[in-house]
Amino acid sequence: MNFIFISPHFPNNYYLFCKELKLNGANVLGIASDNYNFLANEVKESLTEYYKVDNMEDYNQMYKAVAYFASKYGKIDFIESNNEYWLELDARLRTDFNVTTGKKIDEINFFKSKEAMKKDYQKAKVKVARYHIPTTLSEGKKFIKEVGFPVVAKPDNGVGAYHTYKITNESELEHFYQSMPNIKYIMEEFIPGNLISFDGVVDGNSKPIFYSNEVFPLQIMEIVNNDLDCFYFSNKDMPDDLLEQGTRVLKAFGAKYRYFHLEFFRLTKDKAGLGKKGELIGLEVNMRSPGGYTPDIINFSKSVNTYKIWSDIMCFNSTNENMNNTKYYCGYYGRRDYRNYVHSDSEIMNKYSNNIKKSGRMPDVFSKAMGNNFYIYISSSMKELEEIKTFISQLK
Repeated sequence: MNFIFISPHFPNNYYLFCKELKLNGANVLGIASDNYNFLANEVKESLTEYYKVDNMEDYNQMYKAVAYFASKYGKIDFIESNNEYWLELDARLRTDFNVTTGKKIDEINFFKSKEAMKKDYQKAKVKVARYHIPTTLSEGKKFIKEVGFPVVAKPDNGVGAYHTYKITNESELEHFYQSMPNIKYIMEEFIPGNLISFDGVVDGNSKPIFYSNEVFPLQIMEIVNNDLDCFYFSNKDMPDDLLEQGTRVLKAFGAKYRYFHLEFFRLTKDKAGLGKKGELIGLEVNMRSPGGYTPDIINFSKSVNTYKIWSDIMCFNSTNENMNNTKYYCGYYGRRDYRNYVHSDSEIMNKYSNNIKKSGRMPDVFSKAMGNNFYIYISSSMKELEEIKTFISQLK
């Protein structure tokens, strides 16, 4: 198998996807703009060959890199990055080199456009927030009359919570329309609910082979816009309704051979015109691995290796990985450099040495959403999960 992996070195845990592919016997062919000599040894060891381009945004250079690998190794079986930023690049390269194991450029819109996502959520019989594509202020006011304040406005094709606005009154609505960038936006009714995700690996038949549930007490929009600490956790168990609806969404989207990250809200109160308390509302579909160190968090929570599960599906469309191991809650807490915390890093590490599985610095590009210093820790109960969170987060 010839597998081209775009940006195998960043994020810095992604070399693990390549490592498992290589262990499965694949030719792992990396493309990025960093000098080979500057790559970490574990990245080098995970690759069969590496091709350096000057600029990954220059499609001609990326095309030439893939053409080189195709001429040397033969037919390319996969082109993937598992990275939201490069999904369109992946699709364009697949189209030009007739790689059939992923979405082509004319199909990728359903993985990128929030409006398009909603249509496939509805196709899967999953409720979604009512929405409006902003054009004029008068049309916006008609939408507000239907759903009421607050509403959330965000780029239709965007990553994370950047340039996302919560609009709570007419003055803010008018300001949004006056200053809205010249790109397509989507405006949605505000959903009173907790953000949760359905994450895992889907095989070549759109069947989820492995899955996990992550819970986000604070929305990323709140963390980014208010510069808050970041906390979320992997649940020990999978809610039945999330598994059922998530599986339907994967079928509706025709997802195959992918790590996936599907976002939902669970209503915390009744919302007229939308649903009852406790019901799930579909939010976004992301056909790539969940962000940051979430694959590692899932691994610690479920005592598995999802990098291997993903690689097994890519190479064999099945896996022998044991998925019946001991399960834990696994929390992520990201602290901010400018805050004055009660407990030092060494105090945290000493007190919870048996719980903390990974800690360190978050790369600057992710720090706005994820914090600067992070701690990933396991616990056997929600009570212990919260106790550790309180100890890490306490301010002077």
